[in-house]
Amino acid sequence: MNMKFVQIKSHDEIKQLAVIAHDIWFEFFPCILSTPQIAYMVEKFQSSRAIANQINVDGYSYYTAVLKGEIIGFVGIKPEADSLFLSKLYLKKAYRSKGYGSKMLDFVEKTATSIGLNRIYLRVNKYNENSINVYKYRGFTIVDEQKADIGNGYYMDDFVMEKIL
Repeated sequence: MNMKFVQIKSHDEIKQLAVIAHDIWFEFFPCILSTPQIAYMVEKFQSSRAIANQINVDGYSYYTAVLKGEIIGFVGIKPEADSLFLSKLYLKKAYRSKGYGSKMLDFVEKTATSIGLNRIYLRVNKYNENSINVYKYRGFTIVDEQKADIGNGYYMDDFVMEKIL
């Protein structure tokens, strides 16, 4: 399980990441969200334009998880004053439940400690039980609930989870 992480920097890498995000969202989220909401959220948060803005303006870093030359998933993180925000952690279906998500979380934790941060937090849809259970298994706890209006009549109804390293 020799997985490496590659930071996304170029426009072409961002475009490739947006395609992967689109595919994962439309495969994973139909059991939780409506197709129109998925399309809206992918365009708003995971399109090439949105990812480029997050990287170039908002201070996010994106990393692809690469196994045997194939991108199998990605993480998006943002350092803040006292914590690391884990904004995105997505894995292609064929690689779930095989320990790769855990390796991705290991990478996020090592990144946090390497920049002097001992707290990671994230938001996860309240109905995304599998992901919630993975995060709990990895030591995250639910610390808050947030319902955010994201426009077009859609809401993100999330738990906020954190882990102290």
